[in-house]
Amino acid sequence: MDDQVPDSVLAQNIQSDASAAELFNKYSARVYYLALRQLRSSADAEDVRAETFLRVVRAVQNRQVRSPDALGSFVLGTARNVILELLRAPHRLKHDHEVPDLPSSPQDSGAVDEDVVRAIEAVIRRLKPRERDFLRLHYYEDLGKEEIARRIGVDAERVRLIKHRSLKSFREIYQRLTKSASTNVDTNVDTKRG
Repeated sequence: MDDQVPDSVLAQNIQSDASAAELFNKYSARVYYLALRQLRSSADAEDVRAETFLRVVRAVQNRQVRSPDALGSFVLGTARNVILELLRAPHRLKHDHEVPDLPSSPQDSGAVDEDVVRAIEAVIRRLKPRERDFLRLHYYEDLGKEEIARRIGVDAERVRLIKHRSLKSFREIYQRLTKSASTNVDTNVDTKRG
């Protein structure tokens, strides 16, 4: 995400189709996953994503965004509002299909690799609560370091250390789990041949 256009530039150039498309590409997956997690319906998540970006583009064009540098927070805040509106709607229909907590990317047309999903869920369950909270706040809710510090009750300067430790723990646990899983698969294949 570091190689993408800064939010302030996107906000200034939102009248162009390219900037609107870049804004969508930058935050689309996060909005979709946020809605999917709350609503458990891919159809509703798609609706939330569409409504969110319509509102965001309209707000930016009308200069209603106070801080263009924090456009990501504005996008996710708008998405949360759209989700709440949908949850409160009396006519909301229950969809027949349930979706997993960690679906494949909306850009992927292939099936979800269930082993990867289970491994990631297992890693998240094994993380310390603070590490879990940090990863959710930073990657899922896209909050800045000051807000993360406030929410987890630490100084803003400690957030960088918590990020480093959280990512290191995630990688180590994931590698142990996937190595263990591949060893189990190899053992099962060897016993079937013998």
